[in-house]
Amino acid sequence: MTELYPLKFRTIYKDKIWGGEKIKTVLGKDFTPLPNCGETWEISGVTGNVSEVAEGALAGKNLQEILKTYQGKLVGEQVYQKYGDEFPLLIKFIDANDDLSIQVHPDDELAQQRHNSFGKTEMWYIMQADEEAQLTVGFNQPMSREKYLDAFEDGKLMSILNEEDVQAGDVFFLPAGRVHSIGKGILLAEIQQTSDVTYRIYDFDRRDDKGNTRELHIEQALDAIDYQEYDEYKTRYEAKENEVTEIVQAPYFVTSRLQFTENTSRDYSGRDSFTIYVCVDGEADIYSDGKSYLIKKGEACLLPASIQHVELVTSEGFTLLESYVPE
Repeated sequence: MTELYPLKFRTIYKDKIWGGEKIKTVLGKDFTPLPNCGETWEISGVTGNVSEVAEGALAGKNLQEILKTYQGKLVGEQVYQKYGDEFPLLIKFIDANDDLSIQVHPDDELAQQRHNSFGKTEMWYIMQADEEAQLTVGFNQPMSREKYLDAFEDGKLMSILNEEDVQAGDVFFLPAGRVHSIGKGILLAEIQQTSDVTYRIYDFDRRDDKGNTRELHIEQALDAIDYQEYDEYKTRYEAKENEVTEIVQAPYFVTSRLQFTENTSRDYSGRDSFTIYVCVDGEADIYSDGKSYLIKKGEACLLPASIQHVELVTSEGFTLLESYVPE
């Protein structure tokens, strides 16, 4: 059996009605022949969109095959016990050249009942934002199902939703049930549960190149929405150089921000989980077992659970998001 090593995967490109050019111009990823690119899926176990290893002895093997072969050595024993042959996280980059639809995702219970799927809790890390870019997240006033329906039916949905100004480095944690939309001019990294279930509530009456509107899921969304108003929707953290800063702690994933201008090492001997790096700025060489694996802005890398120690070596500095599944 081939020894596991840091795994990079072939990017899966998705054209979207709201997609743009930043995947190419900012991240340097060529999505030809697509007319635009709204999303890249960097690490995915979603059926029909399973990532294939790009480099090394396992090149050409897909994530499902590797998981079935290596099991706990790949994902960690506790993760394998919980999720079996389903990889639990999905990693994306998203470029919104136009506003995304207003949408919501069901939780595990509702998604299992309706779609035989995981729910979708996710987080966003803003990589770049145009001037005055905003996103929509949650409600801006006390809410109930009845009040929401009244506003929706009166064509006043947007008046009850919370808008947030954004800039690079901002973090938003979105538990299942939180109404949201990525606004025009935002490029972000997304870490989420493995799920492709989205309830589209409102799409600004847009039409595709054939004149068709996109399907809405207004009724399905009603049971999925968390109608509570929250004091704050942006995740606050103190950005420190050459330190590890935990930014999200959830049952599905824990994510830290690693911003370094110097070399550093990471010890995972006490972690019973795989680790994912998402590079949101700069680049670094990941040294493991005497070999080097480059990760640069716009890339992701899966460190198998069997890898307990790595060195991160950089000449220009880097910012990585480091995620794992907690016990």
